[in-house]
Amino acid sequence: MDLRNQRASGNVEDRRGMGMGRLGGGLGVGGIVIALIAYFVFGVDPGTLMSVTEQVAPQQESAEAPKGAPADEMGQFVSKVLGSTEATWSGVFEQSKAQYRPPTLVLYDGQVRSACGMGQSAMGPFYCPGDEKLYIDLSFYRDLKTRFRAPGDFAQAYVIAHEVGHHVQKLTGSFRRLEEARGRVPQAEFNAISVRMELQADCYAGVWGHHAELMKQLDPGDVPEALAAASAIGDDRMQKQTQGRVAPESFTHGSSEQRVRWFRRGLDSGRPRDCDTFSAASL
Repeated sequence: MDLRNQRASGNVEDRRGMGMGRLGGGLGVGGIVIALIAYFVFGVDPGTLMSVTEQVAPQQESAEAPKGAPADEMGQFVSKVLGSTEATWSGVFEQSKAQYRPPTLVLYDGQVRSACGMGQSAMGPFYCPGDEKLYIDLSFYRDLKTRFRAPGDFAQAYVIAHEVGHHVQKLTGSFRRLEEARGRVPQAEFNAISVRMELQADCYAGVWGHHAELMKQLDPGDVPEALAAASAIGDDRMQKQTQGRVAPESFTHGSSEQRVRWFRRGLDSGRPRDCDTFSAASL
């Protein structure tokens, strides 16, 4: 990616080396999403996550880092990627006569407190609708390259754009579908809703990629990097890697083929209206 002319976002909270940030109390729907990711993708028991979360008193607090673009190379990179998503979505919302409210990106090491509960590096990046923040331990990029075999800076940017896609869902109301379904529908149906949520976020990441290409931020080979990342973290590939078999009824993010297809759909059109996974008869 060529981000030399991209403004670095100031909406970055660098908690690296600071210990855990503030806990918002209760696991919430975002915490459920984190737990599902932990279980189906990274093999972490969500019951363990919830137990750990409940043992931390909501009143326990740590100082939060001030906002601003970090000075180190990776801090600058993620800040500029976030700035690029802000430019894209501000323009998209403006076309609909709405105002985009950008999220905050939190960098952390090891574990972190959010309004959705406790997050851990093993869960991968996540978005919390309760505080409108996306959380990432940058060690995930090492795993993306070595464990998932999806190297490259655009693959790294895709991860951020996907989580920003969840924020767009929060702003546009899609996230309510998951919250309204939690505890009210059978698990298989809840999983199916989660898949549609995740594929829509992939499509929104593609919408951002479309506009980044128009802004001449993409280099040759960038798109294949993102497609490789989307494919590498499909539920089918992850389940086969972690448990040796594929169980489609337990998918929460979609298959590799589905993730690539919906990312490509947003990338090709650049239109959020083409990302309506909830109305799609076939994913």
